Amino acid sequence: MKKRSIPALNENISPVGLGCMSLKGHLREDNKIIDAALSGGINLLDTADLYQKGLNEKIVGAAIKDRRKDIVLATKVGNQWREDGSGWDWNPRKAYILKAVEESLKRLQTDYIDLYQLHGGTLEDPWEETLEAFEILKSQGKIRAFGISSIRPNVIRKVMGMSTPATIMMQYSPLDRRPEETVFPMIAESDTRVLVRGAFAKGLLINKPEEPFLDYSATEVKEIRELITDSGLLPEAFLIRFGLMQRAVGSLVIGASSVAQVEKLITAYRQQEMISDELISGVSMKIPLNRYTQHR
Repeated sequence: MKKRSIPALNENISPVGLGCMSLKGHLREDNKIIDAALSGGINLLDTADLYQKGLNEKIVGAAIKDRRKDIVLATKVGNQWREDGSGWDWNPRKAYILKAVEESLKRLQTDYIDLYQLHGGTLEDPWEETLEAFEILKSQGKIRAFGISSIRPNVIRKVMGMSTPATIMMQYSPLDRRPEETVFPMIAESDTRVLVRGAFAKGLLINKPEEPFLDYSATEVKEIRELITDSGLLPEAFLIRFGLMQRAVGSLVIGASSVAQVEKLITAYRQQEMISDELISGVSMKIPLNRYTQHR
């Protein structure tokens, strides 16, 4: 895979990353999935301390410990599990971040994290101390860069006005084109890059039964899926190309729960390299743009 630059991370990452949230929680099976991804040219692995109460990080750490230098490792922080395990609470405080990173490093069996992402965020969060925590961790060599996961334009503007996150993770697909309005143009002019999640729209644009999605009815979802199918392309290839056409995008983080899914993902990536921008644009013109109605 032809790597893409993440200027604020000073690193090149694969245009498709493996979203590890979809791993099964079984070391042997999950190791095969990660092996397949790395063999196919993927070097970005994205996990979170929230997933499977930390087990996800443990599995990723065990799988990559002998090839750590070949991996761009991303994880997330901000959702603090309650002591009784009944759920989690949002906690973007400096003290918690500095504590949580130590646990993540231990589970991941590494002494540094390439990309440490805040797993959410609101305007009301104590951003000064949150960002200070990330800067402290960078100075200590425990993280190389930080990012945020947010779909809120007002939060993204605020954070980018205070610092330069390496990445911002957000949802984007033909069913969710909201970032095109203001967020993508703003990020494209900076050293920050987007990590796309939800590129396949929960499978609704591939083979899942249609259902309502954002402001689209089930019927409209079906019509958009048929537009993609009628292009004659593998739907996954179309959707990968759709995301990578955006100048602000660094990588699409896509989950896989089997080796077969990883192999199909890599095949789709190779096919998308032969798709013209004009073909994608022609189909996109037939899909109505949706816009953010909150958190603008």
